[in-house]
Amino acid sequence: MTPGKIAFLGSGETSHAGGAAFERLAAELPRPVRVVILETPAGFEPNSAQVAERISDFIRTRLAGFSAKVELIPARKRGTAFSPDDRGILAPLLEADLVFMGPGSPTYAVRQLQGSLAWDVTRARHRLGAALAFASAATIAVGAWSLPVYEVYKVGEDVTAPPGLNLFSDFGLELSFIPHWNNAEGGKDLDTSRCFLGLERFAAWSRCLPPSNTTVGLDEHTWLIIDLEAQSCEVGGVGGVSLVRESDSKSLRSGTRFGLRELGEYRALSPLEKGIDPGIWELIEGAARGEADRPTGEVLELEERRREARARRDWPEADRLRQQIVVLGWDVDDTEVGARLVKR
Repeated sequence: MTPGKIAFLGSGETSHAGGAAFERLAAELPRPVRVVILETPAGFEPNSAQVAERISDFIRTRLAGFSAKVELIPARKRGTAFSPDDRGILAPLLEADLVFMGPGSPTYAVRQLQGSLAWDVTRARHRLGAALAFASAATIAVGAWSLPVYEVYKVGEDVTAPPGLNLFSDFGLELSFIPHWNNAEGGKDLDTSRCFLGLERFAAWSRCLPPSNTTVGLDEHTWLIIDLEAQSCEVGGVGGVSLVRESDSKSLRSGTRFGLRELGEYRALSPLEKGIDPGIWELIEGAARGEADRPTGEVLELEERRREARARRDWPEADRLRQQIVVLGWDVDDTEVGARLVKR
């Protein structure tokens, strides 16, 4: 098994560009595509569930052709009933094909996820082939070094570069990510580029980083997909991506493909290697064994078509579909409250 692809969005997870990135990821995943959305970055907001639900609706619609099954994971805050360490809440994550995190606060996301069960399972699923997608706050949070956007831009704290979740450290890469790279909401009076910090404060943030770091800046409505297996990267959307190392900077426009070596010296590793507790693999294996006792997407689709045939009293078609379901290893038990699938 090889690691899944990773998509980063400069903004617009529910825009045309965001939808295109999700489709690129889903095209290489099994059907039905099981998508989970982690609420964590916005877990401090009273409406985090509503924000996640809007994204869920968008992904479900955009990936309808991939039979997407989308579930929300309210892993909002440690020490509460909605903790990123709660196994019950995280159950869908154990079988996820695509994991998404988006808006919120980068530093809050790091505090809640660093060393958590949710983050360890996410990393493990990725090593087993699941795709990852990050936008806005999550894009910053998963880098080697975080950017305290709200603390600096809204509160006036000094510019610092606290550690991030450092997703790529296991692969030998030191990457930090800045979305909203070309933001211009401040107009002529206020420089809001570089995720609202502006050039001067971004330069101060960059001086906090070690020389080994590569900063990836993503323009708005622009995506970068990193394919670790192919050791290649692709830029898409309406803008471009900037690679910044100390005083060196390179801009790559939409439609550009480039080698992973542009980001650093990549180190391949086996799925079970480095930094993930053996108990995490046991949880995932247990979920996989349970999956074998549940009907597949194909079986569920046949049963839905059979239900529709019965509703229009097309009994020959209903019987034909039943036989297809039987061939796939399931019996159909018609009850007063509907059909029940029973493994043969």
